[in-house]
Amino acid sequence: MFEVYRGQRLPPQHAQNRRMLGTPGDVARGGPIPAAHRPFEDAMLEIDFAELSDPGRVRLENEDCLGHVAPDTPEQARSRGWLFAVADGVGGQEKGEVASRTAIEAVLEGFREASRGEQLSGLLEKLVRRANTRVLDAGMNSGMATTLVACALRYDRAVVAHIGDSRCYLVRGKAATPLTRDHTLANEHARLGLLSADEVAEAETRHILSRSLGSELSVSVEVSDHQVFPGDTLLLCSDGLHGALSAEEIARVVSETADVELAARRLVALANEKDGSDNVTAQVVRVQNVERVGMYRGRPYKLR
Repeated sequence: MFEVYRGQRLPPQHAQNRRMLGTPGDVARGGPIPAAHRPFEDAMLEIDFAELSDPGRVRLENEDCLGHVAPDTPEQARSRGWLFAVADGVGGQEKGEVASRTAIEAVLEGFREASRGEQLSGLLEKLVRRANTRVLDAGMNSGMATTLVACALRYDRAVVAHIGDSRCYLVRGKAATPLTRDHTLANEHARLGLLSADEVAEAETRHILSRSLGSELSVSVEVSDHQVFPGDTLLLCSDGLHGALSAEEIARVVSETADVELAARRLVALANEKDGSDNVTAQVVRVQNVERVGMYRGRPYKLR
C-alpha cells in the first residue's frame, strides 16, 4: 500500500484554522476524507496520519494553523516526499491567526514547487525563511508573529525544521523524544547554564519566545535529520498540547492507540481536560513502511 490518508486535503488558500477531523456533518463542508489505499508493487514510504486543531476551552478564536502535502504518485513520493507543518500565531499579538496561516501557506506552496530530488534539509530551511518574509510582508509592521514546525519525510528519513516553541516528537516504542528545542528565553538561559531543567519548567519566561517568524528580517532556522523505522510515530503540536501533557503521557496515548485519528482526538481531549487555556493542535504521523536507501554523490540508491 502506498498511502493511508485521514484528514482534510485543503488547497493552500483554505489551509486555515479549523477542525481537521469532525462529525459526518462536516463532509458537506469539505470535511474528513475517508482512508484511501493505493497499492504499488515496489516498497514505498507508507504514511498513516490524522490532524486536528481545537480552540481549547477558553479562547474563542483559533490562532493555530496546520497543513500538509501528500504525494499523488510513487514518483512524487521519491522525488518530493511528504510535508507536515504546524504554526501557532503569537498570543496577544495582532492578527496571530493571519500570521500562522500565512506561514503554513508559504511552506506548502514552496514544497509543491520544489525541484525534483532537492535535499530536504536545505529545502526546509529555505521555506522557513520564505515564510518569514511572507509574514513580515503580510504584517506591514503590525507586530504579528508565529511559530512554525515542519517535518518532511522521504525514503527512510524525516527532516525537521522549526522556529519558536511548536514541537515535533518522535514516539518509538513507549518513549516520546522531542526532536525540537523550544526557542524561549527560559531555554536560552538554561543553555547558558543560568537555569536548571526544573527551573525552566517553572520560569515565567518559559512562554516568551526568543525566535519567531515575522519578528525580524532574518531568522535562524534549526534543522535536524533523523532516520525513521516502521512503527515510528511523529507528533507535530502547538504548545497548547505539549504544555499540558508530559512526554510520558504523549507516549502512552500514541503507543496504546493503533488508530491515528483516535490518537489525535485523545491527545487533544486530554490536553483540554488538563488545561485547555490555549489552542490545541496535533498532527499524528505514523510510519507504516519505509524505503531504505543509501546516497552516492548526492543520488539515492536502493539498499537490499
